[in-house]
Amino acid sequence: MPTPYPEASRALLRDTIVDAVDHLARTRGWAAASMSDVATAAGVSRQTVYNEFGSRQALVEAYVRREVETLIGEVETEVRSRADDARGAVQAAFALFLKLASDEPLVQVIVASERPSDDGELTRLLTGLGRSVATERIGALIVEVWPQVSVPDARLLAETLARLAISHALLPTEDASATAAAITRLVGPFVDELLAE
Repeated sequence: MPTPYPEASRALLRDTIVDAVDHLARTRGWAAASMSDVATAAGVSRQTVYNEFGSRQALVEAYVRREVETLIGEVETEVRSRADDARGAVQAAFALFLKLASDEPLVQVIVASERPSDDGELTRLLTGLGRSVATERIGALIVEVWPQVSVPDARLLAETLARLAISHALLPTEDASATAAAITRLVGPFVDELLAE
């Protein structure tokens, strides 16, 4: 059934506004992503932005959610392509997430700032919302790809991996491949145990 026009046009408007946030963050830095600048970049009025999102906080949340979901979508594809090698899937997906995150404007702003100008707004959103989205989607993915894993165990593994991935993305210590190998070595025995069950 086709999407009704009002619903489709509203979704397009929201996507256009969130695209404007991304464009500004990538080309001019996070400070340029004010409601006025976003409205101008999106080709709409400032009031239209407020009508759609209600507040800057809600707009930032929508942007963070979309960016996290895009990263997780790439990770899901990587995991599905390695369903016959769980440890290999964890390592490849973790490395991919870190590589993609290193190009993410949100992560770059946080990593580059010792004292973020946003009073930690981005850090809180990325860690809280990012962990929530990642835990939910990766938990469901684990059960889909390896149905012998129970939902509680899948959720435990997903949350652990999400926390570690976000932490390493925001505070990188080694290159993505080395970090992914170390994390896989750490969680690998638990993965083996889940699949054996």
